[in-house]
Amino acid sequence: MSRGSRMFVAVIPPPEVLAEVETFLEPRLDADPDLRWARPEQWHLTLAFLPSVGPGSLQRLEERLDEVALTTEPFDLTLRAGGAFPGTADARVLWLGVDDPLAGLAPLARRVRNAANAAGTQVEGGPFQAHLTLARLGRAKDVRRWLEVLDTFTSATWTVTEVQLVESHLGQGPGGRPRHVERGSFPLW
Repeated sequence: MSRGSRMFVAVIPPPEVLAEVETFLEPRLDADPDLRWARPEQWHLTLAFLPSVGPGSLQRLEERLDEVALTTEPFDLTLRAGGAFPGTADARVLWLGVDDPLAGLAPLARRVRNAANAAGTQVEGGPFQAHLTLARLGRAKDVRRWLEVLDTFTSATWTVTEVQLVESHLGQGPGGRPRHVERGSFPLW
C-alpha cells in the first residue's frame, strides 16, 4: 500500500443468511434489466466508508477498531424488508433493511467512525442508515414493485460477533465490479 487505499468497515452476515438472500432473489434476477445486482460475496452492512486509508494510519486504524470491538457486546440482527436510495420514486440503489432489536448497529457504526477519525482516516457518507445493498440502477427509477417483493423477505436472525476491515479495488472484480479483500477481522466481546 504505497498510497491511500479505499476501504470500509462492515458487518458481514454469515454464509447461511447470505444464502437465504441469494435463494430469495435468484428467480427474480432477470426480471428487470435496469438493475445491476451486487454479488453475494460483496453483501455487507457498511459501518464506515474510508475513501483513502494512508499507510501511516492503517496500523492506528486497526488498533482503534480492535479497541471498539473489545468494548462491544455481540448483538442480534435480522435482514428484513426493502428500501431505496434516494427514494422509492427515484431509486438509484435497492437494498434490504435491518431489524436491530437491541439497537446495537448504529452505536457500533458511530464508534467505528469515531475510531477511524481518531486514527487520522477520513470517513465519508451521510448519517448512518443500516442496509445491505442488493442492486444499483443505471438511471433513477420507481421501484415500488420491488419494495413490495422485498417486504416479503425476512432472514434468519444471527448474532454479530465481529466487524471486518475490507479493502475495495474498483473495477477489478468480475464484470467490472469492485474486488474486496479482507484486511482485518475484529471480534466483539
